[in-house]
Order: sequence, then structure tokens, then C-alpha cells
Amino acid sequence: MTNENIMPGAEPFFFAGNDIGVLVSHGFTGTPQSMRYLGEQIHAAGYTVMGPRLAGHGVSPAAMAKTGAADWIASIEEAMNQLRQTCKQIYMVGLSMGGTLTLYTAAKHPGVIQGAVTINAVVRVGSPGMAAVAYDRTAPDTVPGIGSDIKAPDVEELAYKEVPVTAFREAYALAAVTHDLLPTIACPALVITAREDHVVDPTNGPLIAQRLGSSRIELSWLDDSYHVATLDNDKLRIAQQVVAFIRSIAGQ
Repeated sequence: MTNENIMPGAEPFFFAGNDIGVLVSHGFTGTPQSMRYLGEQIHAAGYTVMGPRLAGHGVSPAAMAKTGAADWIASIEEAMNQLRQTCKQIYMVGLSMGGTLTLYTAAKHPGVIQGAVTINAVVRVGSPGMAAVAYDRTAPDTVPGIGSDIKAPDVEELAYKEVPVTAFREAYALAAVTHDLLPTIACPALVITAREDHVVDPTNGPLIAQRLGSSRIELSWLDDSYHVATLDNDKLRIAQQVVAFIRSIAGQ
């Protein structure tokens, strides 16, 4: 979609392991950088891990403005299909909009995704201010970015400093669509939510857990992290929970 160079540190990653594949997705305006530590920890447990870069991300806001939800979904499905070539089971983990994409993918590919983990995922934006901007023809092309909401000192997320309104509109729609798909999701789910999040309303966690159609649903609260929890004080705890969750289903 663009000939521009990828931002240093925003590169996708792939760690070869056993035949259990784990697809990890970063969030809106972010990059694989926010998921690399988690990916490394999952790989250390023996699993094959893929962290794709969503279309339009990790390049420039102008590049992102040329993409939408269908492109981000395509990025995930491409990575999922690559994992399926060598892995017999596929699990997915996502942060923020990556969590939304995790839920969407679990709903659309029920025979593929064996377990879903969301970290501060959004299915209801719940912001009148953002809603007012989404379809306002007089709104500016971009609004201030939402990245790097992290409690730990001296830690920064690699994310855009400004957000194209067109892309935000797409994210809004993706959240709404995914919200309505939640009852169709049947795979086991682990819903991880920070109690203090300045980007996504923490009520999204219980909302997701309540609406999922899964027979196994775990809701876990984080007490020492903000929105980008995979880079925050609870990052090791998250990794341990994710590995334990996958192991409990995969049996290895």
C-alpha cells in the first residue's frame, strides 16, 4: 500500500518453535514492538510465534490513512494462514485493537482459533467526543495520538503521534462489528484488563466476558499497568498467564 520505509523497531517478527502456533497482534496506531516481549516469552515456552505488522502501521499516519479495517483483518488472516502451514493448532493474542481483531478472527474462523486472549481490547469505544469527530466533515485530517499509555517510567510505545480520522472511523466500526459477533465465539477465552486505562474504558473487559459464547471464559485484572500493558509493569505476569492458558488447552 505504500513505498515508504518501515519505522525502525516496527518490523514484524517470527519465532520458529513447535507445532503450536501463536499469532500476536499489536493495536491501533501501534507496531509489533509492543508485542515483541510477549512474543519472546511465548516462544521461550516452546511455541511458534508470529507478530505481523498491520497494514498502514509502523510507516506514517499518511500511510495509515490509506488503510481500513478490511486491510487490518487481511494482515491478520495472512499471518494466520502462514502459521497454519506448519502448525496444527493456532492461538491468538491481541492488545487493544489487536484484541478486537483477536475476537473478530475467533468469530470468523471458529475451526482455526483454538483459544483467544485479549489485553485491554475494545468492543465499545464509549467516547462521545470521539464519536462526534468520526463523521464530522469539518474535522481535521488527524487528531492527537493515543499511544504510549504506560505506567512504568522511561518506557515508550512505538506508535503514531497523530491519528488519521479516516482510520479512527474504521476502528470504531470494527469495534462495533466485533461487539455484535461476541456471542458467536465458542473457543476458550482469557480476557485481561487493566483497572486503570486512559485509552480504552476498562468496562470493556467485563462486557466482553459477559457476551462471549465460550464455555470457558477467564477475566483477569491488572493492578499495576495502564493501556499498553504488554510493555508495562505487568508484562511478565501477562506472559505467564498467556503461556499457562495455551498450555492448559494444547496440553504441551
